[in-house]
Amino acid sequence: MERKFYTFLIFPGGHGRLRKIRLPFYCVHLLLGLSAIGIITVTALAGSYARMLLKVSDYNSLRTEREALKTQYRTLETVVSRTNAKLGSLQSLAAEVALTYGFGEPRRPRLSQALFLLASQSNFNVESSYNASLYAFRLMKGIGGNPPTNVVMQSLISDPQFGRGTVPSIWPVRGMLTAGFGQRMDPLSGEGAFHAGIDISAPSGTPVEATADGIVFCASPDAGYGNAILIDHGSGITTKYGHLSRMLVAVGQEVERGQVIGAVGTTGKTTGPHLHYEVHVNDTPVNPSRYLRG
Repeated sequence: MERKFYTFLIFPGGHGRLRKIRLPFYCVHLLLGLSAIGIITVTALAGSYARMLLKVSDYNSLRTEREALKTQYRTLETVVSRTNAKLGSLQSLAAEVALTYGFGEPRRPRLSQALFLLASQSNFNVESSYNASLYAFRLMKGIGGNPPTNVVMQSLISDPQFGRGTVPSIWPVRGMLTAGFGQRMDPLSGEGAFHAGIDISAPSGTPVEATADGIVFCASPDAGYGNAILIDHGSGITTKYGHLSRMLVAVGQEVERGQVIGAVGTTGKTTGPHLHYEVHVNDTPVNPSRYLRG
């Protein structure tokens, strides 16, 4: 059987020697097949690389969009936090204004005008508030003592509602006021937040006193407050004491103004030993300092 060959003539140049290459028929077809396979492979790789580039481009676009959305979310979160803080302040102010002008809930007695006069006195300092409140407590217990010189506190003592001890007018613990009521920078999160009470710094174990007569409504751990006590004083007034190391009262127990109900601690979300103290009027937080120092 005669074998078929392909003959290739190579002319290297005018002065070169003519070369002749003979390849079998099947070798040429094999080379053509390999070339076709190579072209197909390169085309497939190029297509895969192009698709990968498109996916990377889409991924980068999605990542950029995600970062933009995260930035918008943080911005909205900040706006919501500030709005909530302002809303809390407005609710507190609305509650005080409503009570001042007699728009409170009809089923709850109105507070005395002397109490609101006390809240409006800017020259009523801390020490006079404490001494006057202590005198009121002694007077109700029949102990007596030197009367306070402040006219506002005298009117409070003579008021029948104050005489029942329902106004939280004494300091729950003696110490330094480290955080006030209203909007502030949260020491843990570093973001703006509404502070519904005041923080009074004192060593751990310092006795905490009830600021008015009432009934213990709650005495248990309460999330960020830690060990917390809630006392209902009637007339829509409640007080809350947070971060306690010990709770010395039980739910349903009657307490009197000045009675020790617990001890300062560091339970809950706190950066050090202190008492978190709140005053609520008709379930709305109000500034406790106005009842302590005017």
